[in-house]
Amino acid sequence: MTIDKKMLLTSQHRVAILLHEGIRGTHGKTGLAFLRYGKNPVVAVIDADCAGQSLAALTKIDRDIPIVKNVSEALSFHPDVLLIGIAPSGGVLPQAWWEEVKQAIIAGVSIVNGLHTPIAPQFDFLKPGQWIWDIRQEPPGLMIAKARARSLSSRRLLTVGTDMSVGKMSTSLELDRAAQKRGIKSKFLATGQGGIMISGEGIALDAIRVDFAAGAVEQMVLKWGNDYDLLWIEGQGSLVHPGSTATLPLIRGTQPTDLILVHRAGQKHINNVPEIIIPPLSQVVQLYNQIASVYGTFGEVKVKAIALNTFHLDLEAAHKAIAQVEEETGLPCTDVVRFGADLLLDQILN
Repeated sequence: MTIDKKMLLTSQHRVAILLHEGIRGTHGKTGLAFLRYGKNPVVAVIDADCAGQSLAALTKIDRDIPIVKNVSEALSFHPDVLLIGIAPSGGVLPQAWWEEVKQAIIAGVSIVNGLHTPIAPQFDFLKPGQWIWDIRQEPPGLMIAKARARSLSSRRLLTVGTDMSVGKMSTSLELDRAAQKRGIKSKFLATGQGGIMISGEGIALDAIRVDFAAGAVEQMVLKWGNDYDLLWIEGQGSLVHPGSTATLPLIRGTQPTDLILVHRAGQKHINNVPEIIIPPLSQVVQLYNQIASVYGTFGEVKVKAIALNTFHLDLEAAHKAIAQVEEETGLPCTDVVRFGADLLLDQILN
């Protein structure tokens, strides 16, 4: 099913987020990010494990939204859209959760789907005005990247990481928000399902054939590069992660002018791959500098600052961790979600 632009998620849609086992678990990043940064009124969060509890207390996201146990309860809050905010292992919903999605569709609720498995082809009985947006689709007209983004006058700022799911999207969004508050012509470019849900546009990089991945990034950057002074490109994966294929196409496609390195405070190895040790941050900085610039082939590209994820630390420990990273790397460091992005933005602008 082809989605017309007028059918996409708008700020007027009332959203319920399917987040089973995602508030306390590890696969709810998409839904939690939408709660923090999405522009829609969210009328209910669906998570059977946390039903009836305080969303703010559980997530540190200051929004007064009820947590309900299933879609049936969420429908009583009259949502227009059900947003699938979880990414279970394998990218497939368990049958019980899939039945809840079907219940929402039968009730006339539209669907925003970030899973690898498309939903729209399975339904041909949608009501007038109802739609299913399968986000993970390859854009048309792709070509091989040719480093054309280097011709743009805009600065292109790419977040890179020591691991997956450390906060690259949040860092880009916070920096874009801080820049816009200063009146700078700034834009966030999404490269994953969560970012696309929040911004309403972008590319789902992990749905694109690898030969065309850098070209898809380049195409997106060229589209916006002459209209904005700062482009914040959402990072994906990590050069350190043995299963990541997204970081290098992002570096080549964006031809970044600057990099921001994102790291989870205290993390020593790749999550779920304990035998892969994360090198010292100073060495990771050198790695990204060399890969991005190729010893000057693509210009002088450097990591300009460190965004440290301290969500799991108390305030005193967070400040101590930030100070340690600054001492080790010689670069400005802060937790942009917790303490604001102005420190890192100042470093970029200077």
